[in-house]
Amino acid sequence: MSLLAFLSGAFVISLSGVLAPGPVTAVTIGKGGQSPHSGAWIAIGHGIVEIPLMILLALGVGRFLADPTVKIVFGILGGLFLLYMAVGLMREAGRTAVAASSFSGSPLAAGILLSLGNPYFFVWWATVGVALIMQSWVFGLAGFLALIAVHWLCDFFWSYFLSALSFTGGKFFGKWFQRAVFAVCGVALFGFGGWFLYDAVTSLVA
Repeated sequence: MSLLAFLSGAFVISLSGVLAPGPVTAVTIGKGGQSPHSGAWIAIGHGIVEIPLMILLALGVGRFLADPTVKIVFGILGGLFLLYMAVGLMREAGRTAVAASSFSGSPLAAGILLSLGNPYFFVWWATVGVALIMQSWVFGLAGFLALIAVHWLCDFFWSYFLSALSFTGGKFFGKWFQRAVFAVCGVALFGFGGWFLYDAVTSLVA
């Protein structure tokens, strides 16, 4: 297999994960109501967590992330954090005028915290991600660095696209559109937060 063929496969695998609806998607759309560039900052925050994680996995800590106890801890913490963010989004959706300054938390911080609080993010990297990293090392350091670039750029451009689309829609349709987006994203985060907590608790008592 050539490096180009490997990176093409890594691109498809990465994109399938990036395009899947999740907490980062919901918050990116919500933050897009403030600025079309929010998605870029969320992707940078995500990368601050993800790139060091990829390096650690290349050094051989994948077994730690695959530990059921680690998944439970991240599930509980991540679920609580998502519920907290959901409350904030729903509160903003109920306002007669949605002000960007009243929406707490920067996109950069959101990207970092959402990544740290998502147990499935770590499980994905401890399984599928480790396999990709191992394959990349067939091509040496250059292959590994190319994998990092391809995977993160998928996150970056998709998040940027979502926030720009949300911002444009808010400007075109008015504040009602922005409030509707906040409400939908808030409900989505409630669902994801509850799912994380349920999965963690059932794993704990099993």
